[in-house]
Amino acid sequence: MASTQQSKAPPSNEPQQPRQAGGFRHPSNRKTIYDRNLNRSRTAELSRASFAYLFGEMVSYAQKRVSGIQDLEKRLNVQGYSLGLRLLDVLLYREPPRSAQRPTRILALLQLITTTLWKHLFARPADALERSKDKEDEYMISDNDPLVNQYISVPKEMNQLNCAAYVAGIVEGVCDGAGFMARVTAHGVGTEMWPGKTVFLIKFEPGVLEREGFLEKGR
Repeated sequence: MASTQQSKAPPSNEPQQPRQAGGFRHPSNRKTIYDRNLNRSRTAELSRASFAYLFGEMVSYAQKRVSGIQDLEKRLNVQGYSLGLRLLDVLLYREPPRSAQRPTRILALLQLITTTLWKHLFARPADALERSKDKEDEYMISDNDPLVNQYISVPKEMNQLNCAAYVAGIVEGVCDGAGFMARVTAHGVGTEMWPGKTVFLIKFEPGVLEREGFLEKGR
């Protein structure tokens, strides 16, 4: 009667790779993205084609989960807000040591947003910064041609949609992260020369104005 027992293969001298649980794979050098120097990608630029695809997919994903334009803009704002909270520390870390200070005044914060933040996101500064003539707690940042609106095709029934609400969320996150609590909204104010012009309205909370007044008296 033939035996059904199979002979065992001789042990291999090659080192066995440890099994990885949950399908998570480590790079061969055991380093992750958290080990990279933050200045490594300081001058790196994302191609516009990649950005257009990723942002378009993000808008499409959000659109399927809302019931109206306001809900969609609110969802985009929330998505941008979390990014803004993280960007503040990165931008300050990449500044020269002498100027790497958290802003303590409203004007210093807005200058950081319209120059350093805008250049980091769009490779150029914002087009204008204004203070409201009627309300001292409101400031306006103008962008004549927001990048986030250049590659989004908006249907006629949603012509009121402004995807720059995502950028408004980023700005709001930077403001809150710096300790200047505010509400930031995006408003389309297109002109014949700049049909996609958008104004980002920043409305600071009363406590921010009170602190600003106190610091002004202490100068």
